[in-house]
Amino acid sequence: MTIADIKKTTEGKMEQSIAALKNNLSKIRTGRANPQLLDTIHVDYYGSMVPLSQVANVSLLDARTISVQPWEKNMSAKIEKAIRESDLGLNPASLGELIRVPMPPMSEERRKEMTKLARTEGEAAKVAVRNLRRDANEGVKKLVKDKLASEDDQKRAEADVQKSTDKRIAEIDQLVAAKEQEIMAI
Repeated sequence: MTIADIKKTTEGKMEQSIAALKNNLSKIRTGRANPQLLDTIHVDYYGSMVPLSQVANVSLLDARTISVQPWEKNMSAKIEKAIRESDLGLNPASLGELIRVPMPPMSEERRKEMTKLARTEGEAAKVAVRNLRRDANEGVKKLVKDKLASEDDQKRAEADVQKSTDKRIAEIDQLVAAKEQEIMAI
């Protein structure tokens, strides 16, 4: 493995960490309805637990209401039960074949909890990025030790990895701040 390979691999993994953070932040509840909020819900489908998105169409009716349209009529009750029993604090209501999931307004205490959760997710992403930096630096040091790279190459590579790390940390801070704004806005 060369220094260029190490940098490229580290960049890719850092991008994956950012993508994972974005995904996790999208699931944190704000006052606004978001279909991704229901991604974590699994429904009993003929004896096996499957994600809600595999048994129903999940979309937005308006800014505060998610609609769930089961593909099979007999799944409505199971889907409604799964949403109600999730830890999201939602109360679905059936209208024939359509299930409406209104988003209750968030209390100040719940907003603070969600903000704290967003910060925790951000901190976890920062730790992941820093661990990737450490792994990359160790890989470069091993190349120098094995006489496959010079110490000057090592210094340059470590500086490049540090720049990349700083860029990702700033991006994480930006994403978390945006999510906090979104939580407190409504």
